[in-house]
Amino acid sequence: MDKELTSETLLVAEEKEQGKPVVKVATGELDKNGTPKTVSTRDKSNPDFLKIDRHGNALENFFSNFMRQCKNPTQFSFFKVPINSVSEMSIVIGDILKNGYESGKELLDEYRVKQEDYHKMQNKEQKSEEQKQQTEKTDATRAGQEKKPTAISENEVDWDSLQKLGVSKEMLQKRDCLETMLNFGKSPLLPVKMDLEGITVDTQARLAFRKGEDDKLTVAVHGVRQQPELDKPFYGHHFTDEEKKVLSETGNLGKVLDLKKTDGSTLPVYVSVDKLTNEIVALRADKVNIPNEIKGVRLDDKQKQGLQGGKAVLVENMTARSGKEFSAHLQVNAEKRGLEFIFNNQAQNQQNDLRIPSKLGGVNLSKQQQVDLKAEKTIYVEGLTDKKGEKYNAYIKVNPEKGKLDFFKWNPDKAQEKIPDNAHRTQEAVNSQGKTNEATKNIKKPLKAGQTRPNGKQQRETDKQQKPKAKGLKV
Repeated sequence: MDKELTSETLLVAEEKEQGKPVVKVATGELDKNGTPKTVSTRDKSNPDFLKIDRHGNALENFFSNFMRQCKNPTQFSFFKVPINSVSEMSIVIGDILKNGYESGKELLDEYRVKQEDYHKMQNKEQKSEEQKQQTEKTDATRAGQEKKPTAISENEVDWDSLQKLGVSKEMLQKRDCLETMLNFGKSPLLPVKMDLEGITVDTQARLAFRKGEDDKLTVAVHGVRQQPELDKPFYGHHFTDEEKKVLSETGNLGKVLDLKKTDGSTLPVYVSVDKLTNEIVALRADKVNIPNEIKGVRLDDKQKQGLQGGKAVLVENMTARSGKEFSAHLQVNAEKRGLEFIFNNQAQNQQNDLRIPSKLGGVNLSKQQQVDLKAEKTIYVEGLTDKKGEKYNAYIKVNPEKGKLDFFKWNPDKAQEKIPDNAHRTQEAVNSQGKTNEATKNIKKPLKAGQTRPNGKQQRETDKQQKPKAKGLKV
């Protein structure tokens, strides 16, 4: 089964004293000893299953807590499998582990989640934090060094109220997010204590400072949602099925959304999904400045217009800090309050972008023809082969609205200046589209290039087929 077609969950195989591993599904929670809490694999729709999606970091959070709290991590094995086949996969994996089948090792390796990868991650993060702390101490001792001013002063923050959430100034400094928050940015996921009607709940959330109409500073708590709430109205806007699909698959809406204000006017915004909390976030379009140059590449007018419109735009041959060249899609991300780099094919999925082929109708396209198509220019190709094996020529151009190639028998850029040439028009209609006219409706064999009427042999065969048989006299 293709693992990309469904959401995934985490199987936990615990080694027992008798040597018979028990395979269950992780819920994402740990008990007081750090042991993973699990549920049965039988119910595929169990809401307690740990859900793993491409935008979230549920797996990273789980292993971070697991490696920190568990007393004996080596007695557990973990496997990431599709939810809709969790019952079958648990049986297969359990059988391989129990009997030690050599032939099953490749399958286990395909789904196995390696704990050592998270050991390395933790060690790397710890080392990074130590280096940051050392750097901060060194910087603090430098004479005459001043901090950059922030939009919010530290003195404006009610640290006592923040302490009630289990968050201190030292914690924010240690996580290197205080300066970001003092500039109205969000923190990373932090352990937060929430008081809900007298019940203290430990959870994770992102925090941000906000100012109200009275200019009073408050703390906004952005809790983690199981999934984006796309079915609920978003400031009065109901997302269409297509918009829901794009947000779910890419995290960005891919266009500017006009929200209606109470006074009847509209407010253009970019919309994205916070990958850490699954919260839907909006950013005013007039607050985003599209630069003229990015990583050494000057953007043309078409690229800037695409970015302003919320689209993902491919920018090639940018230069990284290391000096290496790279290419990536750029797109406005409302949560990040600016442009983000996209290094996978998600941008193409949301844009109806078309991958330019190197070969069409049996004809290899030159590099220049591919470049012209990519720039939405018209090319002319000779010797194409239709569905019935006959040759024809055509003008070809990208249709950006439908994300496909359009074929023309005339130059579409000069369509209003020139009457279309009928050469090959009837051939394609009859051979590839199954259409006929009065002259061709009884022809059984495919037309040749440029042919609009049946030839002598075809006409004789047609007449022969249409000629009525002689009827004998009934006796």
